[in-house]
Amino acid sequence: MRKTHTAQSINPAEIDTFERIATEWWDEQGSFKPLHRINPHRLSYLRRSICTHYGKNPDRMAALDGLKILDIGCGGGLICEPLARMGAAVTGIDAGENNINAAKTHAAQSGLSIDYHAIPAEDLITTHENRYDAVLALEILEHVNDPADFVALVLRFVKPNGIVIFSTLNRTIKSLALGKIAAEYILGLVPAGTHDWRKFIRPSELARWVRDGGGAVIDTHGLVYDIRQQDFRLHPHDIDVNYFLSAAKNA
Repeated sequence: MRKTHTAQSINPAEIDTFERIATEWWDEQGSFKPLHRINPHRLSYLRRSICTHYGKNPDRMAALDGLKILDIGCGGGLICEPLARMGAAVTGIDAGENNINAAKTHAAQSGLSIDYHAIPAEDLITTHENRYDAVLALEILEHVNDPADFVALVLRFVKPNGIVIFSTLNRTIKSLALGKIAAEYILGLVPAGTHDWRKFIRPSELARWVRDGGGAVIDTHGLVYDIRQQDFRLHPHDIDVNYFLSAAKNA
């Protein structure tokens, strides 16, 4: 029997944290500065992965033309807007109403048509199951109450043979030192208290949840911080701290 989903994946304290600073989503020097810094790398991985999956040319300006993409936990739309410029029909959802208001305002100012909803993913699934060519869940798994259940829910949104892309933090000693202590208290890459290391997710755990939800892992890829260059870069093997995991939904 298929497990039913409710909005129980939402952690009100986590939502409130981002709601309080929702006006800063598009301030490149504000609380979301780290996301602005990693965004070019995130978009590079997303563009290449989705285009490879569908046999499209990633070098085309409208590389994602004709694809329907859902961004779950979209925040202020930092990923949604570039994807829309690449030609995709983008839907962005977030449980924080302030986040969605910020996303709608900026999209209107940018002249972009993006379908935004202030709604938990659980409340959308009844009308949007098997609807999207690609579904994204970026930097959200470590903030939900039941990540295994959430992964299964995410997979339900994508069409059979479609692609799902997650990004999260690995639970290692290295990630405790770099992704938590250094990032929050030494380098100041993210505000102190942003993450709970105990909620970080090992790739093996995420891969198991994907298989349990009816998917197959395609790729894992790291995002590393180069202290010497003071910048991030994609890495095909180093997944000890930040990583992406791409999966295809079984037919």
